[in-house]
Amino acid sequence: MRAGRALAHFRHFRHFSSLMIEYSKKFSARKNTNFRTKRLTVIFVILGLATFLPGKTYSAGFPRENAIVKAVKKVSPAVVNISSEYEVIKRSNPFFDFGLDPFFESFFRDFFEHNYQRRYKRNSLGSGVIIDGNRGYILTNEHVIARSAKITVTLRDEREFEAELVGAAPDFDLAVLRIHPKEPLPAIQMGNPDDLMIGETVIAIGNPFGFSNTVTTGVISALNRSIQAENRIYRDFIQTDASINPGNSGGPLLNINGELIGINTAIYSKAHGIGFAIPINKAKRVIDDLVKYGEVQIAWLGLFAQDLDPRLARYFSVPEAKGVLIAEVTDHSPAREAGLRPGDIITFVGNKRVSSRQAYYATIRDFAAGDIIPITIWKDTKAYVVRPRSRTFPEELAEDLAYNLLGVRVEKISVARRLKFRVSAKSGVMLAELRPNSYLHRIGARPGDVIRKINEITVKTLNGFNRGLIKYRQRDSVVLLIERGNQQYYVTVKMGA
Repeated sequence: MRAGRALAHFRHFRHFSSLMIEYSKKFSARKNTNFRTKRLTVIFVILGLATFLPGKTYSAGFPRENAIVKAVKKVSPAVVNISSEYEVIKRSNPFFDFGLDPFFESFFRDFFEHNYQRRYKRNSLGSGVIIDGNRGYILTNEHVIARSAKITVTLRDEREFEAELVGAAPDFDLAVLRIHPKEPLPAIQMGNPDDLMIGETVIAIGNPFGFSNTVTTGVISALNRSIQAENRIYRDFIQTDASINPGNSGGPLLNINGELIGINTAIYSKAHGIGFAIPINKAKRVIDDLVKYGEVQIAWLGLFAQDLDPRLARYFSVPEAKGVLIAEVTDHSPAREAGLRPGDIITFVGNKRVSSRQAYYATIRDFAAGDIIPITIWKDTKAYVVRPRSRTFPEELAEDLAYNLLGVRVEKISVARRLKFRVSAKSGVMLAELRPNSYLHRIGARPGDVIRKINEITVKTLNGFNRGLIKYRQRDSVVLLIERGNQQYYVTVKMGA
């Protein structure tokens, strides 16, 4: 290759030399040529020769270090590899493979399944980005580290650290980790995704298929995208055509200046040729709550919303028949103090239209406790804007919350109650009362049953149950682990059913 380039240079130089010789002859033959013209001619010849000389003075094509290269150089030291290890329990039973009657299948499951449990370890690979180099904070996706017993962070210089989980927010698919290096680490610079433009160039860095610090580029294809994954809706995502594979999850999405504008996520299994990222302005509030409290503090207004069906929309003459109906307002709550009442219809939260109960609660989650939340309501055929200041949910209202959402009242497990109901469990909370016709009542739950878990939270005390219920109060449903005697059952309960 070098010989070919040298030959090309020689041919260009020989061609240029012949042109210069011919021009010199013609120039010498001319008369009345002044000194200035001769000097310019010499300079022209020298510059022409320099063009073909080897070395730094020769430049072929455009500069290779463009804005993308500079951005990657700037940010790469702050991108980390994350590997997590978690245990999987696989249950198998030879009796289940013969098409048994459901009664006998239940019998064999209750008495034999624990003898056919196989445990093995599985690894998950993802990416992360250092957001605070002095304190060692790293931002990544929640699904990258979910259920992990051990999390390992590898820096670009191949140093490895065992990371601790500061906090995780499954509803936002974000988690904050912390490592403890001996010296400060390079951290990424936050950008502003509020001024993003469709079509502008973006850069994704991550670990696709285990290949560390892989760079892909693309453009912003769309903004404010909503996607559904694992029975959960994620809103306001950035859509890009930059390749985002499972190993890219948790890595940074950058603008052309190397500023962090989003966290890449690969939760949408049907995505081919498109990727999604969580805007960093949405992540900032989640980060602050996770660092301060270990969980996201959801804004509380003290109202219960229900879907607005077409009949009610016509009755209240709601524009475009879109909104949610306020079914109940808690006394002494921010909503009550702002003048909201049952029968009011919420049409907008901030500048976002609300068309369902699920959309309302998803929009409220974007606000932090203490924020003033502009809410547009439709009342008496007119639109009004109220601005309640949200608060954290008061724990003293958890008992009523459990009755409204789950249809139960619970109590701590005392010695007397254990003897009365013949309960072996020493931790958890006991069902004391069930609302007639509630879901748990209909499926046969009864006083004396013990709740051991809410989703992934293990319930040990009454306070633990209250905190778990408050955390998941805006979910459409929760999974309860209920114990009766020596048997445990997982039950999915729709909130408010």
